[in-house]
Amino acid sequence: MKKEINKEQIIVFGGCFNPPLNSHFSLAEQMLAEYPEIEKVIFVPVNSQYEKMDLIENEHRYQMLKAVCDKNEKFEVSRIELDNERQLYTVETLRILQQQYQNYEVTFLTGSDNLKTLDTWKKIEELIRDFKIYILERDNDCMEKIIENNELLRNHRESFIKAKDTIKSNLSSTFVREKIKEGKSIRYLTPDEVITYIKQHQLYQ
Repeated sequence: MKKEINKEQIIVFGGCFNPPLNSHFSLAEQMLAEYPEIEKVIFVPVNSQYEKMDLIENEHRYQMLKAVCDKNEKFEVSRIELDNERQLYTVETLRILQQQYQNYEVTFLTGSDNLKTLDTWKKIEELIRDFKIYILERDNDCMEKIIENNELLRNHRESFIKAKDTIKSNLSSTFVREKIKEGKSIRYLTPDEVITYIKQHQLYQ
């Protein structure tokens, strides 16, 4: 089921993007720069049905992402989860995208914080059997240790690719939302297009 590693890849970057930050786009750009086989990054915002506090409606998060992605031919934003009646499992999203991009190997990007709880995800065995996953190590995490300490992950260790140490990310949408509520500047924390959209629609007040 796994695609050949020598195929050009599309990397799926899922998240709440509430709001999308410079660090989200910087991370995507770093992945493109460090891995020549990656042809495109597809941002996939989760549906507002996702159980998370303070998640604003789907359309706002989509439009903020789109305003930035439209200016980079290597970036794309997908409505695949937003337009579904229920929150899709990650493996379902990846399968749909693989059907849409049959000439590419669809891969997934997530952080080591999520790797620690990956075995609790729905249909996780299908996910790690059929797709490769780039792991971005956060804080003092070690991908190899996390995998070694979990039998399910250990049995599919070939599915995981440690993102290069040169790739850095500091994601904190919560911090940005708090700044907005306090009426403080978020310039340089998120793209100008996103700041304009937030102001126009008076989000996160």
